[in-house]
Amino acid sequence: MTPIAARPSRSVRLMYSLSAAALLAAVSLASTAHAGIVPVSAAQCAQMKARKVITPANPVPCSRLATVSFDYTDFDGAVRNGSVVVLDAVAPQVESLFGELLLRSVPIAGAQPLEHFDGDDEKSMAANNTSAFNGRPMTGGGGWSKHAYGAAIDINPLQNPYVTKAGTAQQEVLPPASAAQYVQRAPVQAGMAEDVVGAFYDHGFLIWGGNWKQPIDYQHFEIGSREFIRKLATLPKPEARAEFERYVARYRSCAHKNEEAHAPAADSDDDAPEDTSLRDSCAARLRR
Repeated sequence: MTPIAARPSRSVRLMYSLSAAALLAAVSLASTAHAGIVPVSAAQCAQMKARKVITPANPVPCSRLATVSFDYTDFDGAVRNGSVVVLDAVAPQVESLFGELLLRSVPIAGAQPLEHFDGDDEKSMAANNTSAFNGRPMTGGGGWSKHAYGAAIDINPLQNPYVTKAGTAQQEVLPPASAAQYVQRAPVQAGMAEDVVGAFYDHGFLIWGGNWKQPIDYQHFEIGSREFIRKLATLPKPEARAEFERYVARYRSCAHKNEEAHAPAADSDDDAPEDTSLRDSCAARLRR
């Protein structure tokens, strides 16, 4: 089991901004949190097939998938348990990612694998469900979604909708319940992806759909190019995990190389906007 209190993406910033009491609380929370990684079992695979989450045509078989379970904070402040299914090569980083979101009390509405929704992405979105693997084509067609490789995560779809033809009379928002409150992205509200882009980047998910022009997919994070994902899926699991860890390490080396030198002073404004320029330039340069 990978320790849930793995290195957070803004550890230096947290060191300077958290009080000693808050740090002790974070350590206490980490020590009691439940997380784990297990291969997708034969029984779970059978259920996934029965619920149309995976088919024999899927580019990644059940044998290369893992279930990552984790604790998360819901929108009422309660700690609950959830899980996502991902490519085995990225599972340790996904476990660490959700561990960081727990330590930061980032709210998540729910997290269940797609068999609970019969593989129906719109049903999952309507339930505000955070998810990963789904053996489906890309929305609108054109090949396999990166979800079909277990290499993409959707977080809090209600707060982070999928928007097509934004700003036009033909604009469509999924889930529809998001339209009234969450298409406008400022100010950032609880559960919005803008608050966790750095955390996802720091764990290898270097592409955020909120940066896309058409469609805009605020809930969606993915790890990189199809070529890189196929490489991870083709390599034996130990080699694939090592390759992905190198990918993560290269980003962190770039994005955090000047972090200590630019750590905020003790009397600085904690509410000042985070400088994301280095983070974003590193992600753009290193993702592949």
